[in-house]
Amino acid sequence: MNFVGKLDRNLYKAIAENIITDDVIITDERINHIIQRRGKDFYEEYKSVFAEVVKNPDYIFRDKMENTALAAKRIIQDGSSVNLVVRLVTENDDPNFKNSIITAMIEGRKRFEQRLRNNKPIYEKLDKIK
Repeated sequence: MNFVGKLDRNLYKAIAENIITDDVIITDERINHIIQRRGKDFYEEYKSVFAEVVKNPDYIFRDKMENTALAAKRIIQDGSSVNLVVRLVTENDDPNFKNSIITAMIEGRKRFEQRLRNNKPIYEKLDKIK
């Protein structure tokens, strides 16, 4: 288990009202999953922004799985968006569990704009970078 950072429960309460912790972790198994799916270069380049994505996302979308959010943050350099799927721990879960990153991906500007057209965010930061 690797500590990533903390999230603001108020930002995610539309996904799950009763989040029991603000701690966010990523397991070694999930790191390996990301590396297998996206490559080691992707993980090494973007792991340093994971904490900022969950703490200060530009958008939060409801994921298809219960108590799961897609947190997205635009990256200034190229307009791409780093997206993290985060499983939120609620009072119905084991109290020893932590919010955890399930996977990570990058979306180019065009694909992310399509996401915005097709999915209504439950949270949108007002002063985000366009």
